[in-house]
Amino acid sequence: MNVSFYVLSESKAQDVLGFICQLTQTALNKGTQSLLILTEDETMLGVLDDALWADEATSFIPHQRLVAYDTMTDKTASAVAPVLLGAYLPANFNGITINLTSRPITDFMTATNNATPTRVLELIQPDAVSMQAGRDNYKHYQQLGYELTHFKV
Repeated sequence: MNVSFYVLSESKAQDVLGFICQLTQTALNKGTQSLLILTEDETMLGVLDDALWADEATSFIPHQRLVAYDTMTDKTASAVAPVLLGAYLPANFNGITINLTSRPITDFMTATNNATPTRVLELIQPDAVSMQAGRDNYKHYQQLGYELTHFKV
């Protein structure tokens, strides 16, 4: 698995929603894989939902919010929109994941969901808590032998 860390500058962190929308659009433009934006923060899910609909005045990023395991089949959700928003990895998900949680993506991969993201994009905010979580995740992925890259933006 390829894991890319995006270390945000102060200016990028001030418009983190804009950066997430830009990163999402770039990932969609470069490939045919579905994309999941993973966050355990319900408020952030709502804010992202609104931001993706209004990314630009003349366009939007089509997406589907995963609300609960039992209200929608994961197969249907992934077929509806190229971008998914949720607090979990859907069953058999094998696309790109933007991980907005402080936990490594492997915490969300289980034997029952068979999810194996092909690429993970981790965002690191310019604060001590986010930086430490990023360091911890980097070490975790490194121990698993994942291909790691980082970008300062």
